[in-house]
Amino acid sequence: MPPRLLIASVSVVSATALTIAIGVLPSALAAPCTGAAAGIQPPAASNTGETPALPGGGPPRGQRPTGTNDGAPLPSLGQVPGVSPSAQIEQQAAVATPGQPVPDANPVRPPAPPAPPAPPGTSLVGWVTGPESPNNTVNRFAITGTDLGIMWDNGSGEVLMAFGDTYGYCGVRGQQWRYNVLFRSNDRTLSNTVTASSSPLWTQGLSKQIINSIKFSPTEKGIIPTAGISVGGTQYVNFMSIKSWDSDGRWTTNYSAIAVSPDNGERWGVYPDSVRPASPSSTDRVRYVAGNENFQQGAFLKPGPGDPYIYSFGTPSGRGGAAFLSRVLPAGVPDLRRYEYWSSNTNSWVPGNPGAATPVIPGPVSEMSAQFNTYLNQYLVLYGNGANDMVMRTAPAPQGPWSPERLIVPSMQFPGGIYAPFLHPWSTGKELYYNVSLWSAYNVMLMRTVLP
Repeated sequence: MPPRLLIASVSVVSATALTIAIGVLPSALAAPCTGAAAGIQPPAASNTGETPALPGGGPPRGQRPTGTNDGAPLPSLGQVPGVSPSAQIEQQAAVATPGQPVPDANPVRPPAPPAPPAPPGTSLVGWVTGPESPNNTVNRFAITGTDLGIMWDNGSGEVLMAFGDTYGYCGVRGQQWRYNVLFRSNDRTLSNTVTASSSPLWTQGLSKQIINSIKFSPTEKGIIPTAGISVGGTQYVNFMSIKSWDSDGRWTTNYSAIAVSPDNGERWGVYPDSVRPASPSSTDRVRYVAGNENFQQGAFLKPGPGDPYIYSFGTPSGRGGAAFLSRVLPAGVPDLRRYEYWSSNTNSWVPGNPGAATPVIPGPVSEMSAQFNTYLNQYLVLYGNGANDMVMRTAPAPQGPWSPERLIVPSMQFPGGIYAPFLHPWSTGKELYYNVSLWSAYNVMLMRTVLP
């Protein structure tokens, strides 16, 4: 039965060979709505009711913003091919419930000079989002602050980028906060940054929230994308439903699930059969299966030549857990019944039992991305370690054995907290391009690493 759709010896890199050549630090080291972005005024239309106000509780200082996602309906997702209308539930919009802004003690720094030419090693390329980005995300998409920037090839000549909690104009009620947004890019010259060509919009100049609540849990503080992949022109995003933002680097999820878009990211629905509850008490709508708590965050991986499977790494809530591995044939991406899990205990793939999965990369592993690298002829993963450094590992197969960590961006190079290295899907050779988020600026920048 197809899944239902709910709308709403190995060449490795040496550590010493990866020299760091950051050169300059990003500026605007202040959270949106309390730093440089606070003085940016919305266009006149925002003051006439044409720009919707969205929920938000102030800048992400020490924890993510809070808010609800209930209220008046958005435009319906509409009919998804092959899915009966009775199987669909309309997405729900956000209601404006602004909270109190959190004071920001960080000073606003002067604008940074342009990044220098990238020597071999690692360098900052430029901002992808925010007031200093050449993408002009403030005026084009009402985005002054956001994070993540998960990238994948959509199968038709574009790269899609999914972002997490997002701020807009600070003077608008609710600060135009959204759980998530999406960019499209056809940029193959990444020397300045990743160019955003378009974004799904609610109205002119305002990117819309693409994945909304399916209301499977009574408390939900966020709907955060963690991975994306395209199969046959259909876009899939793995996301986590946040129950609570806890201490730094720790949070609790209700579940993870897979959202689908048949039209390049304009409309999204959620497969109930893809929901992985994090605990027996997470939701009464789906049965908890032991082991699914280790797949609350994901990283899709398209394999090397001759391998028919799609792989999906999983980690528990937060940034302290190990990485586990599953695989599935492309037609089964949204159907958990078709997944197989790598077990080092039996040195085999175990069908249908996430509890059989054993760690393939020891923790702590934070947000991660993965690819088959043609220059190394190896699989490669990027993630943040326990010291908030960005590191990489390589392996001859998705299940390993994985090399020791190789440092590519030390956290001390970017005071304010870096996290979430997400690989550009078209940079699979000697030059790696990847997005990294800076917490203090709460925006995304593009990094470049030249492999030796």
